[in-house]
Amino acid sequence: MTKDDIALLYQYDRWANNRVLEACSPIGTEQFTRDLGGSFCSVRDTFVHIMAGEWGWIQYWRAPSPDAAFVAEMMARRKVLFDPNMYPDLAAVRQKWVEVEREQLEFIQLVSDERLQQLIPVRTAEMKLIYLMQHVANHSTYHRGQIALMMRQLGAVPQATDFHVFMMEGQAEKR
Repeated sequence: MTKDDIALLYQYDRWANNRVLEACSPIGTEQFTRDLGGSFCSVRDTFVHIMAGEWGWIQYWRAPSPDAAFVAEMMARRKVLFDPNMYPDLAAVRQKWVEVEREQLEFIQLVSDERLQQLIPVRTAEMKLIYLMQHVANHSTYHRGQIALMMRQLGAVPQATDFHVFMMEGQAEKR
């Protein structure tokens, strides 16, 4: 993969996240925050988890040397910034999502093909940045699937967010 491939993958990720947010517009706040017994309880909590993950990884990748102290401090900030109770409704989630997407876009615009090959320490191993970036997009896809199931449980209609739908709709050319 190249920088252009990663840029496309993250363009797709933003499109899919926003498509799911839009699909949630018809459900009310009570349904949005209702505990449905999922991994992250509610549609809202799952969105916040996706958003927190995307934010956290960007912070990690930007760090000059992400050591244990950095990770502990970043995780403490993440816990405060992404407490689901700070996002009482869909509008609050959307507002924060715009900030996270802006940081993501800035990072992607500045990353180079060489940087994508850089090894990044992750726990007790090292991984290429490009693989970590793929992981984040896949992580978000996984949880968007959970949101689709929750929407069905609420009687709402989820939207297709498959990569081929993104490409067939010509979204890659529009952004």
